[in-house]
Amino acid sequence: MSASTPSDKRLADDLLAERLQAQEERLVFAAFTHDDAWTLGSLLVDLARERDLPVAIDIRRGDQQLFHHARPGTVPDNATWIDRKVNVVRRFGHSSLLIGQRHRDRGTTFEDATGLPRDTYAAHGGAFPITVPGAGIIGTVTVSGLPQVDDHNLVVEALERFLGDNTD
Repeated sequence: MSASTPSDKRLADDLLAERLQAQEERLVFAAFTHDDAWTLGSLLVDLARERDLPVAIDIRRGDQQLFHHARPGTVPDNATWIDRKVNVVRRFGHSSLLIGQRHRDRGTTFEDATGLPRDTYAAHGGAFPITVPGAGIIGTVTVSGLPQVDDHNLVVEALERFLGDNTD
């Protein structure tokens, strides 16, 4: 196996951003209700419980928090991270991981490129837009407590299960 070059890493990062964008285009709701928030949040809690993951889970529609759960091992800072990640989705209209990745692809950081306050915005994985056709992004589903890619992947796994169960 040959050593990877900087251009190989760049290609892998570009492919990651493309994959993240494709997830957003695919994981779209026909509608999103309070009951959907409960079901999706409960699914995330079940996944976290099965794996003994120390995560906080948050689902919002607009400014209204519809679901929140903090598993054992979380700390108050997880709620702050959730707010910061949600702010990125609201401002930029994409998952917090995708926004951070796009800046890394440009050879910079989100913080350096935007100048936005670090205590208000975090382009770290874990916040994902809830999108409804004809309405756009109407909310967020967020996980905090794991490394950023793991936070993101847990959200995506739950969305895939939820939307798969609700498309039949």
